Amino acid sequence: MRKTGIILTLTFILLAVTACTPRNTAPPLSSSLQELQEVNVVLDWYPNALHAFLYVAMEKGYFEQEGLKVNLQFPSNSNDAISLVAAGKADVGLYYQQDVIITRANQQVPVKSIGAVVQAPLNAIISLAEKNITSPQDLKGKTIGYSGTELSEALIRSIMKHAGTDNSDVKMVDVGFELMSSMTTNNVDATIGGLINHEVPQLQEEGFDVNWFTLEKYGVPSYYEGIFVANDTLIASDSDMLTKFLRASKKGFEDVKADPEAALQILLDHQSADHFPLSEDVERQSLDILLPLMENDKAEFLSQDDSRWQENIDWLQSEGLIKTKPALDDVLVVIPYE
Repeated sequence: MRKTGIILTLTFILLAVTACTPRNTAPPLSSSLQELQEVNVVLDWYPNALHAFLYVAMEKGYFEQEGLKVNLQFPSNSNDAISLVAAGKADVGLYYQQDVIITRANQQVPVKSIGAVVQAPLNAIISLAEKNITSPQDLKGKTIGYSGTELSEALIRSIMKHAGTDNSDVKMVDVGFELMSSMTTNNVDATIGGLINHEVPQLQEEGFDVNWFTLEKYGVPSYYEGIFVANDTLIASDSDMLTKFLRASKKGFEDVKADPEAALQILLDHQSADHFPLSEDVERQSLDILLPLMENDKAEFLSQDDSRWQENIDWLQSEGLIKTKPALDDVLVVIPYE
């Protein structure tokens, strides 16, 4: 489930993070690492297949080879990856493209993307197969569960308009974090916010037959589901460290591609069993889904395209989620690492 959507003012972010202390960081690999430069990275959620390349890079010593000691931190709330980075309490965060644009445009949060981790959307409309919902047209007269975010509301408005109908033809119900249970208990007909690489295989493992579709074919521009972010000050003062971080991350990804089963085992060894236990079968399916979406013939892993960013900026303004369009230089930076 995509844990995001709460847009905070910069003042609140800076006040909130003063009370936060990094936790759940990976332990030092050895006492000899004290001379390495520490890099604190806030994930978007607990360890799952999306993060396998980071754990592989750690396990194989790729960060150490670059002179880095990477500490992976799990978020305490949905905004940690951007709020802690914005306040200089963390160096890198894993967050979401559209949310970065919104916070930059509306609150001038000093954070930019330094690399796209997933080159395509994972967010989807998910429903039980018995509902026969396979396109936006099928949502007319239906109830859609969501986590109460303006972005989800805008996504539904956009796809319904593309389908030649109106968002008033659907009922949106804020179900909080109960996306999947609200659907499996028939409290809603479909949900938005679940991911094709996690919720879909999880539901299938639990015995549910589901339909799903992503939104980029229905009036929503394609977007990067996961991006690495860093704050403006760090980008200006220590881009060399970010170069090393990205280079080691790419090496980890190459190993995941070469041997997904070995990567899966490394991930399972690093799972947060107390907070977010992993199913081996679900994570295996998740890797199968993710790998062709993290890199393809048109886009290398971590690459970013200006047109993809501009399309999303334009769309967010058209939906009223931002009033002014940020410049591309304000939302992304290209840091060479090869």
